Amino acid sequence: MSTTTTVLDSRPGGPAWMRRPKIDQWICWWTIPVFYNIFGLIFVVLTRVMPPPRPDVGLDQIVAFFAEHSLSIRVGFGLLMIFIGFTGFANGLIAFQIKRMSVAPVFAYSYIASLAVGAVPGCLFAAFAFIAAAYRPDRDPGLTALLYDLGLLSFVGSLGCFATQNMVLALAIFLDRNDVLPKWLAYMSIWMIVTELLAGPVFVFKSGPLAWNGSISFYVGTVVFVVWEISIIYLLYQTIKKQAPNGRVQD
Repeated sequence: MSTTTTVLDSRPGGPAWMRRPKIDQWICWWTIPVFYNIFGLIFVVLTRVMPPPRPDVGLDQIVAFFAEHSLSIRVGFGLLMIFIGFTGFANGLIAFQIKRMSVAPVFAYSYIASLAVGAVPGCLFAAFAFIAAAYRPDRDPGLTALLYDLGLLSFVGSLGCFATQNMVLALAIFLDRNDVLPKWLAYMSIWMIVTELLAGPVFVFKSGPLAWNGSISFYVGTVVFVVWEISIIYLLYQTIKKQAPNGRVQD
């Protein structure tokens, strides 16, 4: 079992708050709820990407969507470019906990790498497609519709890219003998894999439960993700509390 020590815990000097046990991990933990509140503001309130607008609409409706929300889309995704890096804290904190498990470090590295692969089509590409469409509302309606489709197909349809992330986490928890994270989180991660794979049909259907705004492709996966995210935030909090300053788990 790893006995990695934290740098800030061992500092003899510096401000009092920097000498608090596990302050580095607590800083990382607090960025998670802060980021997801900002994430909700951006994707739900400002850009209207969640829930996704309908795929079975005409050119006039698509153009009207970007004309009506042009400013909020640009502001929202502009904010995303500032705050998207905060996800690195969450991913790094989970990877750190994986390294404390009785599994090879490759699981932690694979977890981070799989998220990096998924972030490009699952977030950044969709954001730039919508920014480009909103940036010039007077462009050719056909090109605006192309950016609309590219953005939403990428945002919802690329959820399968994150299946590897959840597979790595589930395997690490199942194989771990140190009980860093509970086994029920591994089963929940398997459900995440299932719902993410259900996003694949969005490339085929333009309406119904399997379209990009459908009850199966989007809403079921979103509900499972929200439950999983709340669970991981709570479990990371409990894990940091139980963890000794030297990296061991306290009884």
